Amino acid sequence: MKNIENLNIIFSNMRGIFSIRFFFILLLSASTASCDGFVEVDLPDSQLTSEAVFADASSAGAALAGLYAKLRSTGMLNGSSTGISCYLGLYTDELDYYQQTAVSNFYNNSLFATDYQVNALWNQSFNQIYTANALIDGLNKSETVPSVAKKQIMGEALFIRGLLHFTMANLFGDLPYITSTDYKLNSRAIKMPVYRIYENCINDLEMASDMISETYPAAERIRPNRSTVKALMARVYLYMKLYPEASDAASAVINNSLYKQEINLDRIFLKGSTTTILQFMPSASGANTSEGSLYIFRSGPPPLVALRSDFVDAFEPGDKRKAQWTAKITNGISNWYYASKYKQDLSTSASLEYSVIFRLAEQYLIRAEARAYQGDIIGAKEDLNVIRNTAGLSDTPALTAQEIIADVQSQRRFELFTEFGQRFFDLKRTERLDQTLSVVKPGWNTDDKLLPLPEVELNSNPNLKPQNPGY
Repeated sequence: MKNIENLNIIFSNMRGIFSIRFFFILLLSASTASCDGFVEVDLPDSQLTSEAVFADASSAGAALAGLYAKLRSTGMLNGSSTGISCYLGLYTDELDYYQQTAVSNFYNNSLFATDYQVNALWNQSFNQIYTANALIDGLNKSETVPSVAKKQIMGEALFIRGLLHFTMANLFGDLPYITSTDYKLNSRAIKMPVYRIYENCINDLEMASDMISETYPAAERIRPNRSTVKALMARVYLYMKLYPEASDAASAVINNSLYKQEINLDRIFLKGSTTTILQFMPSASGANTSEGSLYIFRSGPPPLVALRSDFVDAFEPGDKRKAQWTAKITNGISNWYYASKYKQDLSTSASLEYSVIFRLAEQYLIRAEARAYQGDIIGAKEDLNVIRNTAGLSDTPALTAQEIIADVQSQRRFELFTEFGQRFFDLKRTERLDQTLSVVKPGWNTDDKLLPLPEVELNSNPNLKPQNPGY
């Protein structure tokens, strides 16, 4: 128990650790300095030896804290304009863009294999995967980290590895599933089909579920517990169309007494929300979220992005999410709208909001869809109505399984907007991308369902070829 208490102390002081570049990298061997492409890791000036990183629970926990700092501040899951919440909101029908920079290639659906943003998503994500693998390797070799702490940290690294590969597959399609820190091996890695990536992800999550504790390992929900693993499993199973498994995994989360659907929509994105399954802590005391800083603006025209007016107009009459999760700015002539799920765009005396990564509503929607596909009409409607009623809507009028599934997709659109590309992924997995986006996105074509593989990666590893269609 003392080892877990030490880890709790580390993570209760994560802001301090996050500010120390020293802990951002797990440390590996001197050969990593020569890595390039998706396995490149920037080593700190005062690097630890791998033996020191894995000497005890505290040092290994500090390395894990560094990995969470990377996830929060760079790559796909960061909440700024360089994360997939923004990129894919622009790519689909959620956001408009008000600048003329390379990011407009996402907005115009005109990406190139040489685009910096695409290359950064790839490299930063595989850098994070590499770091997770280094944690796993180091803990496997360590004889001094106590077994309880070792299992917990390794389980979290497996969860992160699965989450990153799953998300990458939905962006880029077929790609390698990297489980090694061996540069020579990784530099020749071979692509595997998306479904195989999902299977590998499930394997990692099953191992993680056996290792991670049922209770949260930190005072706040800033590290995954077993229900967080189940939440991701439910999502992956849904994408695999394994509906009984998706339903069971979602039920494991919904039935956990730690979680309760909030009645007040304005509480859902507060740091103490009972609907939160996993969240990222801000970088400093009093700081709030990157999402709030990105989306909120006080006068028009918007400085960077705004919600599309046709998206805001599409809410059902009486939907409280329109009133509480969107806000209008006007100059008397034109109107603009911003996503107001997060209310704070500036620092406060104490942090009020953390970036929400997984939350309960998605689990109800996953189970509703999975139940409908299995013919459980009553159960599917019950889950769907939890979301509708929270939004101030009446029970679903849907009667058949297909009508329920259609309503689930509608609710997902208005419940999960600007949350990590869920809209893009939903349209893709339900084969509605072309029919939906070709109407509202002049630059859209069917090849846009995948991002281009970075040209520099194709040149350095021919096993990644062929390039995705259209690039």
